[in-house]
Amino acid sequence: MRNLQLYKRGFTLVEVLVALAIVSIALLASLRVAGAATNSASDLRARLFASWVAESLLAEQRARGIWLPVGLRRGSERQGGMDFVWREEVVATPNAAFRRVDVRVFTIADESYALAHLVGFIVQPVAGSP
Repeated sequence: MRNLQLYKRGFTLVEVLVALAIVSIALLASLRVAGAATNSASDLRARLFASWVAESLLAEQRARGIWLPVGLRRGSERQGGMDFVWREEVVATPNAAFRRVDVRVFTIADESYALAHLVGFIVQPVAGSP
């Protein structure tokens, strides 16, 4: 009778193993979520810096006030401790006084996927203006 009372107060080995399996599955799921959040934050940081690179390039073109030739230019820039590669394509528009500028920014490791894409327009300078 005494052995039966001790048995009813504790957990069986099967119950303990099932509980450990549930806890381990829950911990693995939480680690996966934490890892995904970390990757997402670093991706957002890279996209933010890439958009700054694109905005900076377009603002520089506008500030120079020069008439850009139609074509493709490439370069690299460092922003926020990260290295980026950019590609700027100048395209003629139906209105001869405007040119369309497409700026795409990539990581150095992967130029097949643009982190940022910005489209802007520049105006042909008027003759005699500063």
